Amino acid sequence: MSTGPRVLGQWMLIALVIGNIIGSGVFVLPAALAPYGAASLPGWGLSLGGALMLALIYAWLAQIVPNHGGAYAYARRAFGDIVGFVVGWSYWVCVWSANAAIAVAFAGSLGSVWPAATSTPMRGALCALAALWFCTAISLAGVREAGRTAIVTTLLKLVPLVVFGLLGLGWVHLSAFEPFNPSGLPLIGATTSVAALTLWAFLGLETATVPTDVVRDPQRTVPRATVIGMTVAGVATMLACTVVVGMLPADVLRNSAAPMAEAARRVWGNAAGIGIGVVATISCFGALNGWVLLQAQTTLAAAQDGLFPEPFARLDKRGTPWIGLLVSSVLASALIVSNYSRTLVALFTFTILLSTASTLLPYLVTVLAWWRIDKSARWWRRLVAIGALVFSVWALIGTGGEALSWGAVLLLAGLPIYLWQRYAATRVKGLNP
Repeated sequence: MSTGPRVLGQWMLIALVIGNIIGSGVFVLPAALAPYGAASLPGWGLSLGGALMLALIYAWLAQIVPNHGGAYAYARRAFGDIVGFVVGWSYWVCVWSANAAIAVAFAGSLGSVWPAATSTPMRGALCALAALWFCTAISLAGVREAGRTAIVTTLLKLVPLVVFGLLGLGWVHLSAFEPFNPSGLPLIGATTSVAALTLWAFLGLETATVPTDVVRDPQRTVPRATVIGMTVAGVATMLACTVVVGMLPADVLRNSAAPMAEAARRVWGNAAGIGIGVVATISCFGALNGWVLLQAQTTLAAAQDGLFPEPFARLDKRGTPWIGLLVSSVLASALIVSNYSRTLVALFTFTILLSTASTLLPYLVTVLAWWRIDKSARWWRRLVAIGALVFSVWALIGTGGEALSWGAVLLLAGLPIYLWQRYAATRVKGLNP
């Protein structure tokens, strides 16, 4: 069922995937990876490999299942309404809570360039809210405008990031990677810890599969955008983070709130450090724009199928599901406001936890859905699916008890809505036998 003009082409969709993956993580991850030294490389490889396998699963499903809605559509096709609702609800929570996290990261990045903007917790929260609602206004103006914004912001952050990574190779000190594994953990333990840390940097690999109803030639465009976008974003992120680890002394890296900007400042001067801060701000804004577009499309398919409340399926004259867009932004705003007294770092950590906990279940169910839907797949695709399944289970367990508890609470919060929708559908059938 078409809901509006198909305005997203190949380049817009690739830009959305890259833009949603490259957000705030790449600029802050090097500090978290400092304790692992060169032992972070196997972890990066594991995380990047797992993300690429998941991207392939999403790409193959996009060719088989034409429905928009991404993981929700695949879960419903394979397992029915209740599993479809659980996945759709979980992913929706992931999206609007991720938007709160990215908005906060935007405020933090802006504060590194313009300290007065975030000099108090309230100013930081207001800055985050302003960015969130500005991106909401862009999406209300239409999907095409959000797509054009994605192309511009993706170019403005991807090009400097790749240039930084390539130029920075010349300033990498091999001594920064000695000893190989300073964490003291067994290599397998260090690899697992690093892969868990880098998982946030790859969330968004499924972006292209969600708004397929407004994508031109989706069964061809979506798989290409998913694989190309994930590959480009993954390699650029891994390159830049690894270079930063090799450019700064471990003690400086571990204590830096903006390690990439610090590395640029030390090598190329203060102007370069400020430049990286500007790129980080643009990067966060671009990711926020893409995820805000996604939050409106996420609820649309489920509402059209009667599993989400009917207002989420209403479109304005531009074809935008405006009620879903506004409700999602209100929830993200409430998350920011209710925690504004925290520091930006604490607020960012809290919202990442919430978002990551609620996105892993859709990843796992999507892999299981592929197994059920594509029963005649070639052997090598089945090997990829096994790898994606193992990675998904490992990632779900690796998030820890606190994240899993949050995920369970969020799923239970959606249960009354599902039961009400089922009751309403049964009542309508009773009145119209």
